[in-house]
Amino acid sequence: MSKSKLKTLVLSASVTLFAAALILMPGESLEASIRGLDMWWEIVFPSLLPFFIVSEMLIGFGVVRFIGVILEPLMRPIFRVPGAGGFVWAMGMASGFPAGAKLTARLRQENQLTKIEAERLVSFTNSSNPLFIFGAVSVGFFQNATLGIVLATAHYIGNICVGVIMRFYGRGEERHKVERSREKKKFMLREAFSALHQTRLKDNRPIGKLLGDAVTSSIQTLLMIGGFIILFSVINKMLYHLHITTFMAQGFSSLFHLLRITDQLSIPFISGLFEITLGSKLTSGVGDATLLQQAIITSFILGFSGFSVQAQVASILAQTDIRFQPFFYARFLHGIAASIATVLIWKPIYERFSNEQLSNAVPVFAQRHAHLWSEIFYWMKTTGPLITIVSLLLYILIYSRRAFRNGL
Repeated sequence: MSKSKLKTLVLSASVTLFAAALILMPGESLEASIRGLDMWWEIVFPSLLPFFIVSEMLIGFGVVRFIGVILEPLMRPIFRVPGAGGFVWAMGMASGFPAGAKLTARLRQENQLTKIEAERLVSFTNSSNPLFIFGAVSVGFFQNATLGIVLATAHYIGNICVGVIMRFYGRGEERHKVERSREKKKFMLREAFSALHQTRLKDNRPIGKLLGDAVTSSIQTLLMIGGFIILFSVINKMLYHLHITTFMAQGFSSLFHLLRITDQLSIPFISGLFEITLGSKLTSGVGDATLLQQAIITSFILGFSGFSVQAQVASILAQTDIRFQPFFYARFLHGIAASIATVLIWKPIYERFSNEQLSNAVPVFAQRHAHLWSEIFYWMKTTGPLITIVSLLLYILIYSRRAFRNGL
């Protein structure tokens, strides 16, 4: 049997099995759908929308080109990407995935990145935002805000490690371009402002249209993200009830024993490979594991990002010529780097900022940090649905007016 026919058989069988599971377990499917919808409705949409809109506006006004010229001497030697990558990196860390992929694709469409540079950049600019790490994972699941310091530090250290490693990716293909870039003169503030001005003149859309395009583009992307979140939430639930997750977890038991990690974390680990929220939540509930073991697994899950996020990124990158494979391999690197960083910084950070004894008991709150992040997280859960509804109504209004003007 040829490889193509085998692929067709596997995909057809998988979809058929999934459809049968939905029919046989409608209650579990509905529950998983609601859980995914709640996550998108309350947290993902309202937290990402402002960043997406502002990013589109900054690109349109040429501010990203300005930042790119300023940061070129920093980003080029370290990560072998243009200075505009610094903007993408910062926005990716602040807003969370898949913002880095969306902005990278946007810059590629603007020809501000080469194909290889875009593949390097997207590999390390997709990360969890601080709100999710502190609010949802540390406070919401582990009830331990101090743990968030460890997870966030390890996560972003892993990001840097991936960026440094990926600088060697595609080196031969761009050697001639790098040599030409070295011949350029030093970047001055005047050059940066000139680049900003020229970009604004080139994009001659009125401010109203630019804002409308930013809103519609951002909401369309978020609707796609919501679909993937719900889909993979259901897939994860079906795999668990079909005992496929348990079967896959048995294969990791020996590896966990080798690493001196309890095999009770194998099922949360497999769940986290598909969807990070459920994986992190299940990891926090394993009582037989030490807090350090839970932190190691959670760090890997956050770094790997889950197939749900990877599917979102793949959908965004499909609109460009950026290949998905480098991003996929980088996720394994990020997960491993974040896990190793967690082990290395555990004593100097967690044991320093927390008086909690490392045991199987649920950790106490670090009062000052817990109050801040729990307030932010639960404020998002309270006002998030309202922001989502208003934004969707605005999207419908803008889309309807444009369709009416075009005679559709």
